[in-house]
Amino acid sequence: MGEMPFSALFKKSRNPAELRGGGGRGIEPQEKLSIVEDLEDTGLAAFWATGPDGSLTYLSPSITDGLGKGLDTLKGQQLQNVFKPISSDNDARSLGLKLGTRKAFANFTVSACDRNRDIVLRLSGRPSFDSAGEFQGFRGSGIDITEEFRSEEEANRLAKYDALTGLSNRHRMGQCIDSTLNTFRQAKRTCAILMMDLDRFKAVNDTLGHAAGDQLLVQVAQRLTSVLGEIGEIGRLGGDEFQVMLPDIDDRGKLGEIAKKIITMLSQPYSVEEGRCSIGASVGIAIAPYDGIERDELTRAADLALYSAKNGGRGQFRFYSAELEHGANLRKRMEDDLSDAIDAGQFKLEYQPIVALKGNKVVGLQATYVWDDEERGRVPASTFLPVAEGSRLIVPIGEWALKKACEDACEWPASLRLVMNVSPVQFGEKGFVEMVTRTLEETGLDPARLEIEMNEAVFLTDQAATEKAISDLFKLGVRLSLDQFGTGYTSLSYLRRAPFSSIKIGESFFESTMVDELGDLDMVEAIVELTKVLGMETVAAGVDSLDLLKALAKRGIGNVLGFVFSEPLSSEKIAEEIAAGEWVLDPSHDGSQRAGRRTVFRRIGIIHEDHYYEVTLRNLSRTGAMIEGLEDVPVGTMFVLDFGGGQLAVASVKRTDDDVQGLEFESALVDDGAGGLCTRHRVSPYELAAAGAPLSALPAGKYSGLGDAGGQAAGFPQFKLSGRAPTQGQGPQPV
Repeated sequence: MGEMPFSALFKKSRNPAELRGGGGRGIEPQEKLSIVEDLEDTGLAAFWATGPDGSLTYLSPSITDGLGKGLDTLKGQQLQNVFKPISSDNDARSLGLKLGTRKAFANFTVSACDRNRDIVLRLSGRPSFDSAGEFQGFRGSGIDITEEFRSEEEANRLAKYDALTGLSNRHRMGQCIDSTLNTFRQAKRTCAILMMDLDRFKAVNDTLGHAAGDQLLVQVAQRLTSVLGEIGEIGRLGGDEFQVMLPDIDDRGKLGEIAKKIITMLSQPYSVEEGRCSIGASVGIAIAPYDGIERDELTRAADLALYSAKNGGRGQFRFYSAELEHGANLRKRMEDDLSDAIDAGQFKLEYQPIVALKGNKVVGLQATYVWDDEERGRVPASTFLPVAEGSRLIVPIGEWALKKACEDACEWPASLRLVMNVSPVQFGEKGFVEMVTRTLEETGLDPARLEIEMNEAVFLTDQAATEKAISDLFKLGVRLSLDQFGTGYTSLSYLRRAPFSSIKIGESFFESTMVDELGDLDMVEAIVELTKVLGMETVAAGVDSLDLLKALAKRGIGNVLGFVFSEPLSSEKIAEEIAAGEWVLDPSHDGSQRAGRRTVFRRIGIIHEDHYYEVTLRNLSRTGAMIEGLEDVPVGTMFVLDFGGGQLAVASVKRTDDDVQGLEFESALVDDGAGGLCTRHRVSPYELAAAGAPLSALPAGKYSGLGDAGGQAAGFPQFKLSGRAPTQGQGPQPV
């Protein structure tokens, strides 16, 4: 059935006398209708009409064609059920409301209610009344502005979004962060900013071309979106630099997990038209209001944290801390000292026994680094190895260590194997396999007794070179072991092809979860089953309690190393154990999983009741600490430890000896991304000041309205400072 012509509408609703009125003087009715129909046929104008109840009585063919429906189908439908206002329109009130007022309107932008039809109109209309003044409905016109509107919409989108990835661009991210921080400042809400760089992205552009680089960036954007979902705003600032805003998150445990997940996801292999490639990612994190309250200072803080993460060896995350401001100088000094320490012979090796759970017999020894520095004292490997890796000093240090360990192993029984962990930087060094070959020849150690342990990060380097190095080591007769399995980047298909002899499950699996305080034992059991299929051994590292040991044995773990059996031993101590005969170790511990403690020797604040003390933090773990400086402190005393920067931790005294106390935290500390620990939450600087905390405890920044708040709390001190306590007024330092 054909469309009803426009003239028919007016013949039914108006008489010629009406058409001759007003501006139409001198034009015959038929001539006027002919002009209108010509406009309608050429598409220069379209018309519509409704009855008194708002139901459609007419729509021009150009509109019905755009809607994909005939006039007979549309007649009788309410106009507001056919068209809806464009939300960005200056007047987004409903179309039905406009019709209900029975007042003229103009240039009202609408689109089709049917999502499958793309048509945008600018409607104008006026009410129609008969000679008796009775309302007859609306008569109006419409202009199709679909193409114009979509072009303008695309221009606006390009001004706010990255054309390649579809993520917010730098300008829009700046606007989002500014508006969020301004709003949140008044409500005292928190907001985290993550800065991200892709590691080795330039190599993809250089080797596979810019087209492959663009494809990779699109996939990176998709992975970021899948990880973060709806919890934050994601932007690409340019090149391989990305930014994320996460409102209302200041839990550093949760933020650390998000960062780890981002790094893991972005480090999985990518498929592009030119082939497969692998990259990595580094993440820096800053949180408002603790690290800044304005966008500029917050993004600068996140940038400093990112810089620290990249210098720490890449593929890592860092939280901003005040130490980063002068961290570059400290890092440069440690690099210089490390270089001198090689020549000065300040490095030595200790070995931690690896025990087979069948019979508790020692089957191997894991080499660990120790640096005895004249100023710093005994520096643990977790402190100096990241610096050594970032400066590539790990290459000469690692070469010395391998030779020294092989020489020591030659003095052990043939039944004991040497396990040597190799840094990804060292493994990727040209000539690494030749260095291992030369060392074995010079020391005379049987290659079958050497086990090279590598982190999953080695798979982020040149894949062809990595596979060749692994193959050459295997042909040499060296055992290969994969460290920290399940926390990094290895795909199962690659694991099946690589000739690994064993897989090590790291301490991260043994941190308490909501389900089991001993950790993710279901995942451990799954890994054990996987190794059985692949014909590999399993080693659990960092096992420090009898309960955990029993649980691991029940799940089929073959070998264990940890404090439950022994701490790392010197070469002299190992010689004594070997001389005593068959080396069997019985597990012994107090029965509680103990997090690894690290020596600190740092000043912190201690709050008890209404008094503030300054003491020395001797060592620290996730679950507790040892302090020195207060006398006569009874067991059970509750303290609040002030690590600085709003980091407060509630702890109770579990043991005391003169002026030294062992503390247990009410809430465990979390990983700070730099091999250290931090509190999960921080106290707002405003709350710290209101509570009377010393200004030295406040993080760097400008806080209006603090006045003279802060300073030493009043009250009678219950405990006496010992002679070894730090001088009052020096202020606490962050963890």
